[in-house]
Amino acid sequence: MRRVWMRLVVSLQQSATYARASMSTFAIVEIIGQPLYYYIWQDVYPQPYESVWFRSICVLISIPMLFERQLSRHRGIERWLAIYWLFILLFQLPFFFVLMTMLNDLSSVWALSTMAALMLLVILVFDWLMTLILSIAGALLAWIVFIAIGGSLQVQSDIPLPVLIAVYLFGLVAGSAFNYKSELVAREKLAAITDAVGTMAHELRTPLLGIRSGARGLNAYLPTIIEGYELARQHSLPVRPIRRAHFQQMQSVLDRIHTESEYTSAVLDMLLVNSSRAAIDRSVFESVSIADCVTTALERYPFHSARERAWVEKAGGPDFRFHGSELLMVHVLFNLLKNALYHLARNNEGGIAIWTSRSASGINQLHFRDTGPGIRPEILPRIFERFYSGMPRGQGTGIGLAFVRLVIDSFGGHIRCASVLGEYTEFIMSFPEAADDGRD
Repeated sequence: MRRVWMRLVVSLQQSATYARASMSTFAIVEIIGQPLYYYIWQDVYPQPYESVWFRSICVLISIPMLFERQLSRHRGIERWLAIYWLFILLFQLPFFFVLMTMLNDLSSVWALSTMAALMLLVILVFDWLMTLILSIAGALLAWIVFIAIGGSLQVQSDIPLPVLIAVYLFGLVAGSAFNYKSELVAREKLAAITDAVGTMAHELRTPLLGIRSGARGLNAYLPTIIEGYELARQHSLPVRPIRRAHFQQMQSVLDRIHTESEYTSAVLDMLLVNSSRAAIDRSVFESVSIADCVTTALERYPFHSARERAWVEKAGGPDFRFHGSELLMVHVLFNLLKNALYHLARNNEGGIAIWTSRSASGINQLHFRDTGPGIRPEILPRIFERFYSGMPRGQGTGIGLAFVRLVIDSFGGHIRCASVLGEYTEFIMSFPEAADDGRD
């Protein structure tokens, strides 16, 4: 039973995720199409039954979906958005069309319209299981309502009812089968990418560990080498003169190697977590200060220039604690900084602001906003998908933001993104409150 329930939850999530870009479009189609076809079936090609009230209900329940992007920014509403979307599909496609077909005595016009509605349902609902559930549930609900209002089925079409049902089932099964085949192909591609990424990450760990160990050893012995050089110079031994600035440069290079190797190690960790679909280990979580995380991230991030560092502003706000990992939170900020700086560097202007706030409902939030080019509306719903990248081919792995969401979810938090093309992109991370556990 638990396995069936989990499969239904996955089906619900997949259906809503793949349809995010179509929600507002479907709402527009319904808001325009319902009154238009009421006029057509009422005045142009009259049908036995038409209801302005029924169509008005369809229009009214579609209106909220026009504001899907705004509604998804509110965590409490976003949780119910997928369920509301599937309710709209059930009500306006199988339920509405099957009921209207029966009320119109299975007229050919409505029989064909129902077939078109079922095909639209197959297209909008990516998962085959949810397509079949919505179709059957909508048809049964339509039949119950038809009986409840005292309907009496008088077949006017030359197509017998069993034949009509068989045609509908064939369309649903065939359409769902093709959708399922597309889903399998997508999963196989993802599995191949996953295996390749996992193998690459494991293979890169060994040389990376060698580089880190070598840099650590050089860093440890560099003061001794400098001291020996100074003693040799004091005793007029024949050693080649080296400027002190060069020693400082050597120290800086070793520090940079150490920083870059740590950052690369974090990237490999992200690759391994994403490729193995592994969950983050919460056993080492503790109470962490968000202000400390932001400060550490800005101190450790390998900015390429002072100009890049000047683009980033720590705008303040109240400090708060959350139950999680400072290391993971720092790497979350690393990912956001890397993406934002890439886009700012392309335009050679803009800025990044990081600040905290507390919402009216008492939820702690961390804001990360850049005034870069923004994200296109058709891309925005997919930015947290694994291995999906909106960057040019070869310049993005598609694991960064997926890892960011995985980490924030492991903290018991939530992340969403708001963006206006040509103006800004803002990530809002919400965290549950965590009491100080006394650790430093």
